[in-house]
Amino acid sequence: MRRSTLLSMLAATTALTLAFAVPSRAAEEAVVIPTPAVDAAPTSGIQTAVVAGGCFWGVQGVFQHTAGIVNAVSGYAGGTKATADYQTVSTGTTGHAESVEIKYDPKKISYGKILQIYFSVVHDPTQLNRQGPDVGTQYRSAIFTTSEEQKKVAEAYIAQLNDAKVFKKPIVTKVGALEAFYPAEAYHQDYLTLHPHQPYIAYNDIPKVENLKKLFADNYVEKPTLVNASKATN
Repeated sequence: MRRSTLLSMLAATTALTLAFAVPSRAAEEAVVIPTPAVDAAPTSGIQTAVVAGGCFWGVQGVFQHTAGIVNAVSGYAGGTKATADYQTVSTGTTGHAESVEIKYDPKKISYGKILQIYFSVVHDPTQLNRQGPDVGTQYRSAIFTTSEEQKKVAEAYIAQLNDAKVFKKPIVTKVGALEAFYPAEAYHQDYLTLHPHQPYIAYNDIPKVENLKKLFADNYVEKPTLVNASKATN
């Protein structure tokens, strides 16, 4: 189901609309998970991580409230430049996943910690080609690595979590090398911050930020790091 269809349905349902006024849970609940046993070695200079886990609005929103993140941009990975636009990607036929490119300072947050937040707060990594109300390959769980070390850390962490049976079902997250990342259209950037009361955001994504604050208090920052800071509203 596409988000546009879902929003129309939700807007027409009075009971759900009232529930959105005070969101009490995310579509996918956060899970307390152990820290990675294998992590990237400390280094200097800004690093890049790219992850996909459902609608990029919520993924971006969570990492914009994470300490050590320099920038988080919504976009597309896994397909070609020619089809990297929202309408085409939404068909689920382009090979893209709605993704977020995360620029981070490894002196303030490690790659492993980013993955811990990703698996715990951002999405349910046991769902195949869907997250909550969104269905399609463009909503798949995927980690696009930018180095062999990232690949090693990601694969080791997935194995660790599966061996520990942290989740009720096996993790389906795919790990593969990033070939290219294409930023999404401007109206998708900072969407959670700009539209906190929209039903979809209020129900599915605001609780993820609340869970970040609760489960990762040391990594949470109240003021988000925005792509378009001048457009932010309080």
